[in-house]
Amino acid sequence: MKTPSVVHIASRDNPLFKNLRRLIHEPNAYRKQGKIWLEGDHLCRAALERGVQPEAAVFSRGLWEQGVAQGWHAGLRRVHVLEDALFGQLSGLESAAQMGYVLDAAAMLQHRGNVDATANTVILDRIQDAGNVGSILRSASALGFKQVLALQGTAALWSPKVLRAGMGAHFGLHLVESASAADIAQLNVPLLATSSHQGAFLHQADLPWPCAWAMGHEGQGVGPEVASQAQLWVRIAQPGGEESLNVAAAAAICLHASALQACKQVG
Repeated sequence: MKTPSVVHIASRDNPLFKNLRRLIHEPNAYRKQGKIWLEGDHLCRAALERGVQPEAAVFSRGLWEQGVAQGWHAGLRRVHVLEDALFGQLSGLESAAQMGYVLDAAAMLQHRGNVDATANTVILDRIQDAGNVGSILRSASALGFKQVLALQGTAALWSPKVLRAGMGAHFGLHLVESASAADIAQLNVPLLATSSHQGAFLHQADLPWPCAWAMGHEGQGVGPEVASQAQLWVRIAQPGGEESLNVAAAAAICLHASALQACKQVG
């Protein structure tokens, strides 16, 4: 096994440090730099388990000197060791994780036109909150959906906040950014959408499987270009009387209902 090249960084003026800061603090920086930042052992482990090969590993000096980092950089060509104070400035977490990976974005990003027409799919229509987007990705992966189409206006899928909320789900999904209504039209599965005022109640609906679910903007809902392609509208029963549900909660309920339908078919 090759020994990685280890570079120690002690200055905030170091170009790598500056680039990492941009990746962490600018949601769209990964598109400009072509790099994705993963912080913490949970996300790093999730990537490795899905066969993702990091470009480089980054450790705090304290973790490096403890000798516990070796298992995290096996097979990598490059390792960067930052002074603890510098790593603390990088961290997007309340308590710095002391390690992270840099990924080659080109290997992870899919763009318009690269759509699997038969996959169980979730469509994100201008969902702007990063926490909501990450939560939906997590639900999609857990409940048997393999593809996510993110329309323009949706929070950047590989931004640090979405990655943290997704908890590793990214690496089990086919993610298409900057998708359009034309991409949705390529799908060869029924398109379902939720509404607060039309359609059958979800628990009474005959849900198709495979399928695609459209989840819309937090305030405006599904836009007209997506709505015009929906083949089934459903409502979520809310006996408590609230006006609407958070989009991530609504997505989890809908995707779970579809997963139950799939289990019935198998049974």
